[in-house]
Amino acid sequence: QVQLVESGGGLVQAGGSLRLSCAASLSLSNINFMGWYRQAPGEQRDLVAFITSAGSTNYGDSAKGRFTISRDNAKNTVYLQLASLKPEDTAVYYCQAVRGSASYWGQGTQVTVSP
Repeated sequence: QVQLVESGGGLVQAGGSLRLSCAASLSLSNINFMGWYRQAPGEQRDLVAFITSAGSTNYGDSAKGRFTISRDNAKNTVYLQLASLKPEDTAVYYCQAVRGSASYWGQGTQVTVSP
């Protein structure tokens, strides 16, 4: 079982930045990969970025060049740095952890970007 707690969301103007955090209840070395997804009202949940236990990263098309995923193993925390935010980035951002065949989700954190 992995508990995930996201934080860092909020209201920001277009062009601004935010840093989202996802704190895990286990060492990140025991988690195969951790990802960030987002879901806007009426839309499906889409991958934003993920990072593997080996440190490899991958980004969804909406994130490339603007968002950066990173981790702090000492704090069991994965971060998502959001930059050059656009109103269309408005969504609930969810953290996911995959350990073996099991998948765990956080409660989500709201990001709202005003024009």
